[in-house]
Amino acid sequence: MIITRDKSFYSTLIKLSIPIALQNLITFCVGLADNLMIGSLGDSAISGVYMGNQVQTLMQVFSTGIEGAILVLSAQYWGKRDTGSIKKIVSIGLKFSVIFGLIVSIICAVSPGWVISLFSPDSAVISSGREYLGVLCYSFVFFCITQSLIASMRSVETANIGMAVSLVTLVVDVALNYVLIFGKFGFPVLGVRGAAIATLTARICECVIMIIYVFIIDKKLKLSVKDLLTFDRILLKDFIKYGSPIIAGQIVWACNMMANSVIIGHMGKEVTAAVSIANMLNNLAYVTMNGMAAAVGIITGKTVGAGKRDKMIEYAKTVQVIFLGLGIVTGLTLFLIKNPFISFYNVSEEAGAYAKQFINVLSVTMIGTCYQCACLFGLVKSGGDIGFVFKNDTIFVFLVVIPSALISVKLGASPWITFLCLKSDQILKCFVAAVKINRFNWMRNLTRDAEKT
Repeated sequence: MIITRDKSFYSTLIKLSIPIALQNLITFCVGLADNLMIGSLGDSAISGVYMGNQVQTLMQVFSTGIEGAILVLSAQYWGKRDTGSIKKIVSIGLKFSVIFGLIVSIICAVSPGWVISLFSPDSAVISSGREYLGVLCYSFVFFCITQSLIASMRSVETANIGMAVSLVTLVVDVALNYVLIFGKFGFPVLGVRGAAIATLTARICECVIMIIYVFIIDKKLKLSVKDLLTFDRILLKDFIKYGSPIIAGQIVWACNMMANSVIIGHMGKEVTAAVSIANMLNNLAYVTMNGMAAAVGIITGKTVGAGKRDKMIEYAKTVQVIFLGLGIVTGLTLFLIKNPFISFYNVSEEAGAYAKQFINVLSVTMIGTCYQCACLFGLVKSGGDIGFVFKNDTIFVFLVVIPSALISVKLGASPWITFLCLKSDQILKCFVAAVKINRFNWMRNLTRDAEKT
């Protein structure tokens, strides 16, 4: 059987993926609004904000690793309906996430200009980036708290709250961007600083909403402040054991993104602006795929945790077919809409030409992104074989992606070739994913009996 006939799989996939995808779409719209409004200020401004956001992305990548550990472990315990263990896992993850957010915030608050200079030598880019990051850094802790609580809700199949929170963020951020960037309604013209203030305000709002929902409204997990103060050595060991490869994998990915930023940042502000535009469209394409892959991860964790191996094999075959088709459709869509999308930006003709080339590359690599992401993250990692994904990412990042990109720069290759090297793993990982998935040796139950925790 190529695909499952289990209707509950499709209904659960749709029920979970739609709110997660909508949350991703809303988050994308927030980034797009920032990008378009800042883009009207010129190449230097958009490049500076892009570099500032790379620091935020670095923080988010690590935070996502902690959230991934919460989600993978909690989803499997949810398969057994063991909410007591889930509360302890959420408490552990939240503490780790907040500590990391504080560390990054302090570094960026003390030396924002130095941090930006690590990515780009251009004085105009550093100036804009320093102004943006100097305010944005105060939002990191709020973001860490929010995302950890959203992960706890997703693990028990409550995905709608994440979408609602993102909608509030969109309204607050876009409204304040308009007012503060351009100085409307009597406010001073703050430019990139105004964009950072808007984002900080939106982060505070979403954090408050999530705290109210999780501790007062939610009836599944019923988390309390007392639960956050508990300490469970056994589950802490499990969190470190199974969470470390996830977090380490995110650190590897963060190193990859930093290397990307450094390589691109030294190719000129036109190339940097073009990459910012291309990545924004890439993020738009990522919305649906990421939402569905996240839903697959929740289903996988729940199914494996419940011990339903044969059912999981059916699901795995179905997932491969769905996401390969999704990749083809998404790649074609990117290719067709690149020109009207680029026209939204007020950038130089050279930056626009580079953006077209980069989007052409993404039109191909997106096919691989959809397939391998669903397989390696939605199935393998959520199915319990966490270490494999970490090892695979490490090999591709440090032995393929970064070396090939550096070589292309050294040889004086066209920027689009360097960009292709930076995205090459998205296709190459597909061959590894296909072999790994169809051996079905990645299903591992990570849960313990309640009395042992």
